[in-house]
Amino acid sequence: PAPVWNTRPDSIAAVGDSITRGFDACMVLTDCPEVSWATGSDAGVDSLAVRLLGVTGAAQRSWNDAVTGSRMADLRAQMERAVLHRPELVTVMAGANDACRDSTGQMTPVADFHRQFQSALTALRQALPKTEVYVSSVPDLKRLWSQGRTNALGKQVWKLGICPSMLGDADALDAAATQRRDMVQARVVEYNKVLAEVCAKDRRCRFDGNAVFDYRFGTKQLSHWDWFHPSRNGQARLAEIAYRTVTATDP
Repeated sequence: PAPVWNTRPDSIAAVGDSITRGFDACMVLTDCPEVSWATGSDAGVDSLAVRLLGVTGAAQRSWNDAVTGSRMADLRAQMERAVLHRPELVTVMAGANDACRDSTGQMTPVADFHRQFQSALTALRQALPKTEVYVSSVPDLKRLWSQGRTNALGKQVWKLGICPSMLGDADALDAAATQRRDMVQARVVEYNKVLAEVCAKDRRCRFDGNAVFDYRFGTKQLSHWDWFHPSRNGQARLAEIAYRTVTATDP
């Protein structure tokens, strides 16, 4: 019998948040979808779509339905838009904004996150039973803090309100600040467990095995506008991880 997973899908739709929109990778406070790890056309990034479909194919058969600022609660609506393209593969990168809130108390509860992700996947399955799904883990926000805080400019930008739950009072190392960051980190780990568990129940879903979370990025991979979002280089690393996961014969 033919394998369930096709390592060469012929069309791609992307859903998720600002990372997939290439936010702050090209200009400050601006989406730059051409450098998106999932569907971008930028030669330096070599997006998943370009790697799988070629430059022309990616231009014709990939769609970016991600929305900057989205949380998991927004994913179902994005998925409902994505299915209209009838893609053979949908990429999902969402969850960072569920942890990046004004306070730890505002973070999305794990049970809600689970329900919202399941709902989005169900919406896809009801419309397109055979479409494959690649699910990225949520990045390591605590590593973002530890890397970005080495840059004085970055810390000034963070004060504008970028991921306050993790990046607020970036130089504070007292017990309260440490506990706050640990709470955010623990929530991200829980989110990634949810993504893995829900995806594992769908034979046409592949989770990245925490590859994005585990990636040891440095400041070169961070936007030099905000020291939080991926730079072009960071987007290229995300594309590599996705391509490796999607094309593996045995995940």
